[in-house]
Amino acid sequence: MSMTMAEKILAKASGKKEAEAGEIVMANIDVAMTHDLTGPLSVESFEKIGVDKVWDPEKIVVVFDHQVPADSIEAANNHIQMRKFVKEQKINNFYDVREGVCHQVLPEKGHIVPGEVVVGTDSHTCTHGALGAFSTGIGSTDMAMVFATGKLWFKVPETIKFDITGKLSDYVYAKDVVLNIIGKIGADGATYKACEFGGETTQEMSVSDRMVLCNMAIEMGGKTGLVEPDQKTFDYLKGRSSKSYEVMKTDSDAASLKTMEIDVNDLEPQVACPHHVDNVKPVSEVEGTQIDQVFLGSCTNGRLDDLRTAAKILKGHSISNNIRMLVIPASREIYTQAMDEGLLRTFVDSGALVCNPCCGPCLGGHVGLVGPGEVSLSTSNRNFKGRQGSPDAEVYLSSAAVAASSAIYGKITDPRAM
Repeated sequence: MSMTMAEKILAKASGKKEAEAGEIVMANIDVAMTHDLTGPLSVESFEKIGVDKVWDPEKIVVVFDHQVPADSIEAANNHIQMRKFVKEQKINNFYDVREGVCHQVLPEKGHIVPGEVVVGTDSHTCTHGALGAFSTGIGSTDMAMVFATGKLWFKVPETIKFDITGKLSDYVYAKDVVLNIIGKIGADGATYKACEFGGETTQEMSVSDRMVLCNMAIEMGGKTGLVEPDQKTFDYLKGRSSKSYEVMKTDSDAASLKTMEIDVNDLEPQVACPHHVDNVKPVSEVEGTQIDQVFLGSCTNGRLDDLRTAAKILKGHSISNNIRMLVIPASREIYTQAMDEGLLRTFVDSGALVCNPCCGPCLGGHVGLVGPGEVSLSTSNRNFKGRQGSPDAEVYLSSAAVAASSAIYGKITDPRAM
């Protein structure tokens, strides 16, 4: 039977030779991640089950990233609770306040390899599909079941494959590609589907860029994002992971596979406008929109490639006096690399605030929130009402290039005009 990547991975994880879209399977979990914001509810639910020990402490990863350092007594209490749980359960894969955003830390530290089933109490866990894993977000109470049993029910999803072709123009990036796709099919256009990204353009992309695509699969309703592993994947894993793995590939004649052709030859930078991620327009249609804050960071675009792009645009320029700009590298590894390359100095010299690796204002629960009537331009993945602070604020989403050029002029600016 011909199968998709998602079907093959879930078949293997459930001990079956075949798995068909729509079928319910009980899959063994390879990696279970939780963080400081959603972890406490998972722990409380786990304790109610009455099981003394987690099924496998080596397969659980705990990352503090959403409110670090603690910005309230409640956040501090959450940290205390999770540190106690980690110690009691002898969980060695624990990254306290210093490492950065979970979806960057896990691949960096070698926890993700192709062919695995990865779950996390965060909707953007789909990011890890960039390395060929079936990776998806789950609820905190579902995670309690995983902690206790190492298994979880899944309905095997159908697959929509985005065959991306063409050459990206200057100042057009993976973020623009995925925003364009979401704008075309809508926020529910891929509901509970495995969103697989392929084609020559995807093959040319770095692993970092592929993470951008997979990260935002959830924003079109997807269950997971996937990219077929190739030599770039294997090179990325070298020196990071010692785990063995099996590469799964989609059969072109799989029954549940649907393909959508995406030509990016004439694509211009894209911007998602308030208050929905699928409200996407070319930058030329929103140029001149006044902004109050620029946020460069998050699990979508806080990686080294993004910082390099922004620093190249900002070098020799000053940020507009009418706005503030926050730069938050996605991990400590990226932070130190950016420091070694002089990127952080460029940001500081331009007038930006460089913060510790964390989620920052992305979730509206930490540093850099926007107030009533203010406008944020963000490289993150969501622009829902109230997402980054006041429900009376507005959030636009863009690439790092659009964010950097806009910071200079204090209004949304096409980087191609720089």
